[in-house]
Amino acid sequence: MERLQKAIAQAGVASRRRAEQYITNGEVKVNGKVVKELGTKVSGNDVVEVKGVQIQKEEPVYYLFYKPRGVITSVSDDKGRKTVLDYFKDVEYRIYPVGRLDYDTSGILLLTNDGDLDNKLTHPKYEVDKTYVAKVKGTVTVPELKKLRDGIVIDGKKTAKASADLVKPGDDGKSSIVSLTIHEGRNHQVKNMFAAVGHPVEKLSRTDYGFLSLNGLNAGEYRRLKPHEVEQLKKLTNNK
Repeated sequence: MERLQKAIAQAGVASRRRAEQYITNGEVKVNGKVVKELGTKVSGNDVVEVKGVQIQKEEPVYYLFYKPRGVITSVSDDKGRKTVLDYFKDVEYRIYPVGRLDYDTSGILLLTNDGDLDNKLTHPKYEVDKTYVAKVKGTVTVPELKKLRDGIVIDGKKTAKASADLVKPGDDGKSSIVSLTIHEGRNHQVKNMFAAVGHPVEKLSRTDYGFLSLNGLNAGEYRRLKPHEVEQLKKLTNNK
């Protein structure tokens, strides 16, 4: 027996948090009856329907994608903009992005149909490092780097300690390139951190996700994760 939302997530229908929304919204049936209780448990013999469609458990798959700028991190967009799934039209599995990257941010993004792993990777308690390289306005000073490392108060809450290094100060003093590694995932966190020290972001890319990097990929390309990479990702969260 397993929780209903976990069964839905493992079927590749949606992330576990989205599955919980479906349940509380009355969009899930178990054996023909609407179920709204998140604690409900189901077995492999139960018939589960989401929005009228019976779920089938899929083989878990994992992809690493080099997201280009100007692409929405979503499975669909009501404004008709390009989404990350537009690059996966040949993939037969119902995958979805793990977390998100802003429309104007490029870089590493994971996609999967494993709702349990998605839930862990996006939960701040598991502290999975994510490294960003930012081109920011002005010359970033040593004291400002220390502020980024020590944590900055944003919307009344201090960010966790981070790693921040000056990659290139900029020849003209008008801009700097800085590497920032964080393990949180607040909305627009990297941009807000740089803005808080007086250096708005001009260009941003996520270069690393845990031990994974973009090596060998160009923008718009993806590859399937190797079995040992999947196991290593799981170990990152199972050890917490």
